[in-house]
Amino acid sequence: MKRFLLALASLVLLSSCSDEGINFFTLEQDIQFGAQLDSAIMANPAEYPILDRYQYSEAYTHIERVMYAILSSDDLRYSKTFPWQVKIIHNDDILNAFAAPGGYLYFYTGLIKFLDNEAQFAGVMAHEIAHVDRRHSTQMLTRQYGFSLLLSIVMGDNPSELEQILSEFALGGTMLKYSRDNEYEADKFAVTYLYDTDYHPRELAGFFEKMLGYTQKIPEFLSTHPSDENRIDNIDDVWKSLGGKVGETYTDRYQSFKNSLPQNSDVNAKSH
Repeated sequence: MKRFLLALASLVLLSSCSDEGINFFTLEQDIQFGAQLDSAIMANPAEYPILDRYQYSEAYTHIERVMYAILSSDDLRYSKTFPWQVKIIHNDDILNAFAAPGGYLYFYTGLIKFLDNEAQFAGVMAHEIAHVDRRHSTQMLTRQYGFSLLLSIVMGDNPSELEQILSEFALGGTMLKYSRDNEYEADKFAVTYLYDTDYHPRELAGFFEKMLGYTQKIPEFLSTHPSDENRIDNIDDVWKSLGGKVGETYTDRYQSFKNSLPQNSDVNAKSH
């Protein structure tokens, strides 16, 4: 029996190695895990007040336009595999964004209102999409929880541990901490995706330049990232290596997006 388990473990390990590193999750399990996480987030409106899609249909029209423009890039591997969804979390005091496996994206109103133009926002969204498309979250799960535990979860033998992981993700207020290589790769592919659109591909660097002058609390999703200066240099290098194309920033259109969000005086914003 021990030899059989060792052989099985070796097969799983070898089949999980690729250019994206070791990952015990299949694509379908990425989707299932993300859906479970999304359900946990939707079930906790006190912590995650998601804007109602019908009440704020204009805001969702804006944000989904950006998402679909990025997903049109031929450089994504799973644009048609994952059930991509985006949700807006109503909290103007938080500058944050995060993504769950399988294509579930979340953006706080505080971050949306902080940015200057749609190309900057597209850069941030492309970065989160890159984390999903490069499967960084489930890579990190594999590294964080180890071979034996992840093997038992993948084989369906440890449902209680899966529930615990989901709880830590959705209800604990923390997401996985990506490695520096993950962050640099997400920046690289964000620029690459935007190069296939009419957005200015360099505006992700514009976001980091704006962050350099931000004197308040560092956003959660930047707290463990490489320094802004290094990322700006790397983004510039990728952009120039692709040819240095200059695209649109859509400042006026982005202002319309921000205007469609609940304002400070809007005390009736619903969350579901």
